[in-house]
Amino acid sequence: MNIVMVSVHTNPVATEASSHEGVRVHVAELARELGRQGHRVTIYTRRDGLGSGDRVRLAPHVNVEFISAGNALPMPEQEVLPHIREFADKLAKRLVANRPDVIHAHHWLSGLVAMSAAEGLDIPIVQSFHGPASLRGRAAGEVSPARLRVERAIGRGADALIATTETECTELTRLGVTRKHISCVPSGVDSERFTPQGRALLPRGEKPRIVMLSRRFAEDGVTTVIKALARIPGAELVVAGGPAPDELDGDPGVHRLRIAAKEAGVDDRVTFLGRVDPADVPGLLRSADLTVSLPTYQSFGRVPVESMACGTPVVVTAVGGHLDTVIDDVTGVYARPGRPAELAKRIRGLLAERTHLTALGIGGADRVRARYSWERIANETLKVYESTIPASEPEQDTHEEENLELAIAS
Repeated sequence: MNIVMVSVHTNPVATEASSHEGVRVHVAELARELGRQGHRVTIYTRRDGLGSGDRVRLAPHVNVEFISAGNALPMPEQEVLPHIREFADKLAKRLVANRPDVIHAHHWLSGLVAMSAAEGLDIPIVQSFHGPASLRGRAAGEVSPARLRVERAIGRGADALIATTETECTELTRLGVTRKHISCVPSGVDSERFTPQGRALLPRGEKPRIVMLSRRFAEDGVTTVIKALARIPGAELVVAGGPAPDELDGDPGVHRLRIAAKEAGVDDRVTFLGRVDPADVPGLLRSADLTVSLPTYQSFGRVPVESMACGTPVVVTAVGGHLDTVIDDVTGVYARPGRPAELAKRIRGLLAERTHLTALGIGGADRVRARYSWERIANETLKVYESTIPASEPEQDTHEEENLELAIAS
């Protein structure tokens, strides 16, 4: 197939982590796997000035093409919005010059672009929101009516929608999208990088190690884990993510967490690594006894799945994608957010039962291999693409026509 992906505000070849890192990884890895299977993929993204020329080869059969829209600088999505028309007009010309079989739009901004650029061209559009705003807004206690109207219009206008979680699938039906137009296809994990075998990033001592990998410390429950650590004697907490290592001391969020650790009397057992190179993430997860992620909202939840792939059990909140990826007490355990005493009791129980902890790690790794390989994700996505393309009318054999006429006459 000749596939176009639209990822307006998330550059799939960016090296710096962004607020939409999960989308970036999904677009890049899905495209790479589709290319490996022999399909031709072109990803269109906004030129953001981060070393981007006109075109970059991401993988065999996969190219990223940059479209200028607004200043060539990184922008948050609200600042990209005024330049959507310019992007769509330029994309429309490229679609005419190189007509694809299908367009796959990632995120709501890309859906706006795809709908506009493909108008009148009769090209099927598949939409992935990667978590509608209504879900995130409801968790935060505020929903933008304007954004809700836009997402509803995109959902109803697309030929097919791909939800990454069952929670998202249910939400799309609430937006008025016909259920038969929605397919649930999760994100995936690089099963060659994230494995139980391999080096650990940090040397281990005698202390049980809890790891948190987060870009949004306040939202992902780091403070809760720090308070819980006071009730888990002898354990250490390693927090990765956030600013670069040399910027930790000047970061207000890290400063608040350090104060919380000191007040809890565990500052000697909490280590902040700062932003970790993606190549080092598997080793970090392998070094842990447990990985903890406690957001109140989550679209897919990449870190717990990557941890499971490395054979490290997870403790997560029962929200969003965690409900799909983590089977409670089989591949990990659930915990409620904002309850440090309850969390500490759960973690103490896991660390005391090493046999059960090992079983959780094996169960998690098996589940990831069976369900979240990029090969499987790509195959399921292809089925959605194919469902949007009208079947061509088969040419009827003239001899069959003559035989049919003779049969009718007789």
